[in-house]
Formats: sequence, structure tokens, C-alpha cells
Amino acid sequence: MATLRDIKKRIKAVHNTQKITKAMKMVSASKLRKVQNRMLDLRPYADKMQEVLIRLAKGADRESHPLLAFRARKTVEVVVITSDRGLCGAFNTNILKAAQKCINDYKKEGFEVSISTVGKKARDYFRRRGVPVRNSRIGISGNIRFQNAEEIANDVKENYINETIDEVIVVYNAFKSMATQTVTVAKLLPLAPIEEGKEGSAPESATVDFIYEPSMEAIFDRLIPRNVDIQIYRALLESSAAEEAARMSAMENATKSCNEMVGKLTLQYNKARQSSITGELMDIVGGVEALKG
Repeated sequence: MATLRDIKKRIKAVHNTQKITKAMKMVSASKLRKVQNRMLDLRPYADKMQEVLIRLAKGADRESHPLLAFRARKTVEVVVITSDRGLCGAFNTNILKAAQKCINDYKKEGFEVSISTVGKKARDYFRRRGVPVRNSRIGISGNIRFQNAEEIANDVKENYINETIDEVIVVYNAFKSMATQTVTVAKLLPLAPIEEGKEGSAPESATVDFIYEPSMEAIFDRLIPRNVDIQIYRALLESSAAEEAARMSAMENATKSCNEMVGKLTLQYNKARQSSITGELMDIVGGVEALKG
């Protein structure tokens, strides 16, 4: 049976853990506010840019730009975005499960799968399973800059143009709310046309011949590569915001668990102390009776 000293040590250890979880929650809250503002500012721009380019591409020749070209799929690139650190609940687990399912589905269809990772958790996950990773980047989580997105995008664009890969899929956690992060599997390349009749699509009358100024080639050369940069940048910001929200939730739950554990240990300590006092009283009473005899 645990002694009073052992129980007091455990209570002190749990209190120390509780201080750490509270501090981590406050740090995550501060980081979340910063990255959330950047993410919310970028969202409308990224959405509108993607929408405009898809509509332009719908009425254009697919061979007018190498990043628009459709070709027979042989190799599919899956870009998996996770965090560098843990202690964020099921954040990384959900991403890796979705990525593994996506990879398995493509392999069942007979495609070769190339994998790029962002974050230590994704890199280590595939490394432990002996799965080759074409490109890996770490140290981005928590310190995202547009330059990071450009580096990832340039690598993807170069391999797509060189026909090393024929399709690019990005798997990441999208931020929905403080309590909800949604695993998102998004097609990055090639740009997919909006299908008529689907919710959110434009009516058929919206399909028109556009007047390009200065020229279609100049517009596509400038905007399509930039759109890839923007969409990857958005995925990184969404993932970062979702990570901090998940860590806040995990640390809050950990703090509550510490409170419950302290309550149980305190009750155990009081019972043990009461039992010890009762035993000492019984010894005293026994000694008194022996003296009387």
C-alpha cells in the first residue's frame, strides 16, 4: 500500500504537470490568434483565385500552359502536411490515416505513388514503415512563411512540368473551429474544371469566351504558377491553425484530467492519513489499558 509520503509526491508531480499543460495551452492560444488571422485573410483570396483560374481554364486550350495539361496518369504525388511536434491529440493520427488510405487507393488502381512530406510526424511515419519519401521538409510548423510554400510549390511544379508526376494531391487538416479540424484531401494539379449542375458551380450561361489582356499566355504564365504557391501556402496556414487549436483542446483536457487525478489522490491521502491516525490512537489506548492492568 502506498505510504503518505508516496501519495504526497504523486500529488506534487500531478500539480507540476498541470502547470505545464496550462502554460502550453496559453502558448498555443497566442500562436493560434496570430496564424488564424493570417489564414482568414488569405482564405477569400485563395478561393477566388482558384475559382477564377478554373473558369478561365475551362474555356482555354489545355495545352496552353504546362500546368493545365491533362495526361494519362501514371504517377500521383501525395503531399502530406503534419506537425513537427506532438501533444495535439489525434491531429497527426487523422492526417496520416487519411494519407495512407489515399495512397492505398491509388496503388489499388494501378498508379505509382510518390510521397512528399511536411513535418516530422509524417516523415517519421513513412520512415518507420520503410516507405520511400521523395521530398521531406521539417521545421516549418509554427513558423510558416510564404517562402516555405514557394519552395514546396516550385518542387511540385518542376516535377509536374517534367512529367515525373502526373497529378498532385495535398492532404492536410483544415481549420473549421476551435473544436473542429477537418481532414482535407485536395487536388492541386492539374486544375480541374467546374462541372455544371454541381452545388456551387456556375450556370451554363456563365461559360463564355473571355477577352484576355494582354494575352491568355501572359495571364496563365503569371497566375497559374502563383496559384499553386497560394494553395500550398493556404494548406500550411490551415494546418498550423488546426494544429494549435488541437493542442489547446488536448492541453485543456489534460489539465482537467490533472484536476480529477489530484482530487482522487487527495481523497486517497486523507483516507490513508485517517487510517494512520486511527491506528496510532488504538496503540495509545492499548498502551493505557496495559498500564492499568
